[in-house]
Amino acid sequence: MRSEIRIDRTALPAELQERDQWVCWREESRDGKPTKIPVTPGSGEFASSTDPDTWTSVETALEYANSRDADGVGFVFTDDDPIVGVDLDDCRDPETETVDDVAQDIIERLDSYTEISPSGTGFHVLIEGELPDGRNRRGSIELYDTARFFTMTGDTLEEMPSRVARRQDALEAIHREYVQDSESEQKSESGQHEVTDEQASTGTAVDTDVDLEDEELLEKARHASNGSKFERLWNGNIAGYESQSEADMALCCLLAFWTGGDQTRMDRLFRQSGLLREKWDDVHYADGSTYGEKTIERAIENTSDFYDPDAREDSNDASSSQSKTSTTSSGDESVQNHAYLVEKNRLLTNRVDELEAALERKNERIDTLEAEIERLTAELVDHDQETDRSRETNAVDGGADEDESETTSVWGRTKRLFRKGSK
Repeated sequence: MRSEIRIDRTALPAELQERDQWVCWREESRDGKPTKIPVTPGSGEFASSTDPDTWTSVETALEYANSRDADGVGFVFTDDDPIVGVDLDDCRDPETETVDDVAQDIIERLDSYTEISPSGTGFHVLIEGELPDGRNRRGSIELYDTARFFTMTGDTLEEMPSRVARRQDALEAIHREYVQDSESEQKSESGQHEVTDEQASTGTAVDTDVDLEDEELLEKARHASNGSKFERLWNGNIAGYESQSEADMALCCLLAFWTGGDQTRMDRLFRQSGLLREKWDDVHYADGSTYGEKTIERAIENTSDFYDPDAREDSNDASSSQSKTSTTSSGDESVQNHAYLVEKNRLLTNRVDELEAALERKNERIDTLEAEIERLTAELVDHDQETDRSRETNAVDGGADEDESETTSVWGRTKRLFRKGSK
């Protein structure tokens, strides 16, 4: 990463500046690797790409970043905006500024706002459009349109437009050529296991070819170092998890590893587990995604390592196989723990939001009741004062009842005494 990033607001596209979807980020080391952590401008606390309360305006984000309380700013993609981000990694030499052919082709065809990434080794292209169905990443190419944030540098390519242009046709073509179909073509050419018709039609995201029958794969999962955890979740045991949603995510992360990120196979296997419930097929998101589809998608996104039978097993060396499986499972455990914590943070954030909303409603009710008590108290005081004034008036000006008042009241008796003394 370059030593200092100060961002010129005028370089940022107006289509993004008008939205309060900005965060800041700091670079931290996670598992020995530099990681950009989103933070809330002002507080510096962890920001979430799914929690609008942790986002702010571009002015606030830039002020916080330029004060060196953060390393930079970022824009959050949501379902409510038409923005799609194309992330091209490891495609630029920061010293010679040369760009590889694939990245150059994508940038030229999208022909929209393009900037150099903080590391100087990649690009971010922002367009308006709708992300096609199917996988959203392959190799160094990633496409995002929701629940993610892009670091923004304002370090633009002068030959590219300064605005975010609508490029739906180009996006679909690039997705088809570089992210979706090209994988099956390359596997066919290399003699690897081809993608099935079912996978091709459903847009299955296969990162690693796992050519094993379901039962054989499940058996390997049960006998891994974290096999007891897999077995408990597979049987529907959610002990140790605060909700079944967290348990669902944990099992999906394990399935993502063992299936090589095959969405169709993950769904098929999950439906055989003891965790399956009606909620799995309920539509929970504005884009029409079901709870199960989104859980699988998030599990794959949070899994960085996938099981590879060819790379991790040696049928002629049992001890080597055991060692490799142990190492793989250990890494898998770390990945799953990270995914579990990410999902747990999201669920806890949602729960905090619910409690804060409930507290706000109760506080409003308390304010209403206190105002009502104050009003009733004032009415009571006015009533008492009116009663006192009425009594005094009746005592002094009795009218038709004056003779009776003088006979029965102390004031009447006093007046009679004064009358007698004046005669």
